[in-house]
Amino acid sequence: MRTDIHINRLFASLLLATTISAASAQEKFKVCADPLNPPYSTKKKDGFENRIADLFAKELGQKLEYTWFPQRIGFIRNTLTAPLNENEVDSTEFKCDVVMGVPAGYDLTMTTTPYYQSTYVLLIAKNRGWDAITDASQLASLPLEKQESLKIAMFDRGPGTIWMQRNGLLEQGIPYQSMSGDDKNNIAMQLNEDFKAKKIDMVILWGPIAAYIAQQNPKNSFIMIPMKSSPKMKFDFAMAIGLRNGDKERKAALDKLIAAKAKDIESIMRSYNIPLLPIEKMTGKND
Repeated sequence: MRTDIHINRLFASLLLATTISAASAQEKFKVCADPLNPPYSTKKKDGFENRIADLFAKELGQKLEYTWFPQRIGFIRNTLTAPLNENEVDSTEFKCDVVMGVPAGYDLTMTTTPYYQSTYVLLIAKNRGWDAITDASQLASLPLEKQESLKIAMFDRGPGTIWMQRNGLLEQGIPYQSMSGDDKNNIAMQLNEDFKAKKIDMVILWGPIAAYIAQQNPKNSFIMIPMKSSPKMKFDFAMAIGLRNGDKERKAALDKLIAAKAKDIESIMRSYNIPLLPIEKMTGKND
């Protein structure tokens, strides 16, 4: 009889341990990320979004896990909202749960409160005849002959291209695609190579990407001039974490972490020399 009781207790203990182990295994911080997208994320986990994800996972006591997918058209559909088991109807488990960097108020996801705000900058390679430029507006007032020698990268979309159009500089633009589809170079890496090859001398670029290019070169190789927002032209934007619509419990937890770890987040961002601005007051997009 006592033997039976002992066996039953042992079985119950093993069952409880298994249950706890299974529950712990489900406690994961599951991030949707691009495997080759410096300075944001890489498979080496050396991007600033990787480091912030690691910080959050540790604070939550969860294991950090990645679903890797190139950040291009269909990224959210193939990661954040993709069922873990594609054959399961009404699945409640998904491949991943958070996208570490989306614009605050992003249409395709719920968003947390913003955790950083940056701006587009005019990035100019030094010692190529443009060192006297201190404000982007000077490019528009250059003599025609000087303007024609401009080698300025221009994207298929974005505020930089709109600014160039408004200032009559489209003809001087060297076109680039925002999403190249290249699995060996993301746009930051490609621009860095083209700067070194002197195919381009300058570009109006999102601050984190400009900071990455500057860091890949000898110190003081570039001039970085913040673009000035106006009521008609916005260059600075707040960035947040993207979540599935309706995932309010996770959003609440992350909002608290963003507030509590603001200094740590800022420290990580500044270690990448990213130009930071005061964060706009907003609460993020709810379902």
